[in-house]
Amino acid sequence: MAAFSAWFWNERFWLPHNVTWADLADTAPGVEYPKAGHLLTALPLALGIFAVRILFERFIASPSAQSLRIHPGVARRAQPNAVLEKVFTSITKNPNSRHLDGLSKQLDWEVRKVQRWFRHRRNQDKPSTHTKFCESMWRFTFYLCIFIYGLQFLWQSPWMWDTRRCWHGYPYQVMTPGLYYYYVTELAFYWSLVFSQFTDIKRKDFFIMFIHHLATVSLISFSYVNNMVRIGSLVMCIHDASDFLLEAAKLANYAKYQHLCDFLFIVFSVVFFITRLVIYPLWVLNSTMFESWAIVGPYPSWWLFNFLLLVLQVLHLIWSYLIARIAVKALLRGKVSPPWCVCVCVTALPTEKYCISLIRLWSLINNLSMRKQSYKK
Repeated sequence: MAAFSAWFWNERFWLPHNVTWADLADTAPGVEYPKAGHLLTALPLALGIFAVRILFERFIASPSAQSLRIHPGVARRAQPNAVLEKVFTSITKNPNSRHLDGLSKQLDWEVRKVQRWFRHRRNQDKPSTHTKFCESMWRFTFYLCIFIYGLQFLWQSPWMWDTRRCWHGYPYQVMTPGLYYYYVTELAFYWSLVFSQFTDIKRKDFFIMFIHHLATVSLISFSYVNNMVRIGSLVMCIHDASDFLLEAAKLANYAKYQHLCDFLFIVFSVVFFITRLVIYPLWVLNSTMFESWAIVGPYPSWWLFNFLLLVLQVLHLIWSYLIARIAVKALLRGKVSPPWCVCVCVTALPTEKYCISLIRLWSLINNLSMRKQSYKK
């Protein structure tokens, strides 16, 4: 175990040349640098956030949903049937005509009755609009609060106005309380998402999102341990800028306020394009690749850090293209066929996961195109 620990925490990978872990030990009262042990605070905080979420959804989000006439509702449950349940869980949830004919003969049911059973069974696993509204309202509230906090904190931070300050004196940069709270709260929130996956309604992307959340936690921890938290805080703020707009658009969609939904989606798209395709490369990548090279110089974890940021930028380009292509197609052709949704999962390396989760772009954009057609008529 000691050998593995020594290998994993190799100073020549994590730190610049001629810097050791001993150099980063707290040498004076009030001087504290990031340490891996600090991240353990996020675990009990994550449980607290999870508990707050449960209370928030029950006593705030749920009454809000019902005031908008979004009621919990009870999905019609499929009739218990061991044969069909086995097919549903182990073979297919959408049987083809061959499966339907075979099951119809085996159970002495009409084909339509078998189809109806599978439809009811699939609907059992789908979260209701009320459930999705409560979840989005919780995320909207958290994202908005953390964005306001982060923006307020960074507004007073010198490295927001001069990104070279992210690297002056690196890695001997003192961890301030405000920056620590920002980082640990973000980390705890994504740990809480890991926990909540086991209590939420199981969805098709369960394992993908589970791995995604763990990767996010790892990347946040990575940037914290090697004290790249100043530039990391800028990355978090950039990505937080559109998170709450997306959740607001989803809330409007669930409440059937389509004009508001369309407007919020347009605002979200504009903010997404500006932050991902303009501010991020010109502000963050320029600092991490060129300013840090001139001030600190490269070392192994520096190369990994920049590689991950470049991968993120490639993903930004791909997802921006997809969003723009869907919007243009919908507006020019008048419809998007067949109906579909796009799940855009963006990992904001190295500090934060940005997940645009299962927003029904078709539903939102097709609404615009349908109105456009009606105006023409």
